[in-house]
Amino acid sequence: MSLEVRKLCKTFVNEHSGEKTAVLDAIDLAVENGGFVSIIGPTGCGKTTLLRIIAGLEVASSGDIFINGAKPAEPWKQVGFVFQEYALFPWRRVWENIAFGLEMKGVSTAERRDRAFDFIKRFGLEGSHDLYPRELSGGMKQRVALARTMITDPDIILMDEPFGALDSQTRSQMRQFLFDVWRQSKKTILFITHSIDEAIFLSQKVIGFSSRPATCSLELTIDLPYPRDVTTDTFNIYRRRIITFLDDQKA
Repeated sequence: MSLEVRKLCKTFVNEHSGEKTAVLDAIDLAVENGGFVSIIGPTGCGKTTLLRIIAGLEVASSGDIFINGAKPAEPWKQVGFVFQEYALFPWRRVWENIAFGLEMKGVSTAERRDRAFDFIKRFGLEGSHDLYPRELSGGMKQRVALARTMITDPDIILMDEPFGALDSQTRSQMRQFLFDVWRQSKKTILFITHSIDEAIFLSQKVIGFSSRPATCSLELTIDLPYPRDVTTDTFNIYRRRIITFLDDQKA
């Protein structure tokens, strides 16, 4: 499904002082059906706030969100959210974490387990079904988090810096894994990252947010065939363009 954000603004109001803080200013962006778009920008500029609004976890001050051309009454039914900090339940085993969304939908235990085990196999987590999150590596935790999101078959997946806590080698492996999952599932993905290479490697388009209050100050189409090689001259051209944009936000 397609996702479109039109003229979206968000201002937070301090409930004690009444002080207003503008975070998002007339955000316009679109992700086509099955597309992959990344958002990059300074820390604290409102990227996560945007994803929370799209998911229905925050209310916009103004503006509109459209999924497949219509305003969703209950966006969380069409949208899956993968958080940076995994957000796994420490008292649940791997298969139980993956199956949590199905449990909330009233799916039987037997069916939940069967479907969870299917994702365990597809996501390279064989042998870990009875482990607890504390027994998993960072990369395995993020695979579990992604499997938990995808098992409910959302139309759109929002990802908030999902690989930020991983070491560089694991992060590289996970971005390739995510690429493979995206190409196979054909899901629509809106992805937040602070990694320039990650954004260029994965995305069809990179959106650059300015400093707060954020505007969409960069819209860069990545015209490179998949799979992408981060060492090419063309890749470096895109890398320098984004570096220049981010440096400008520090001025």
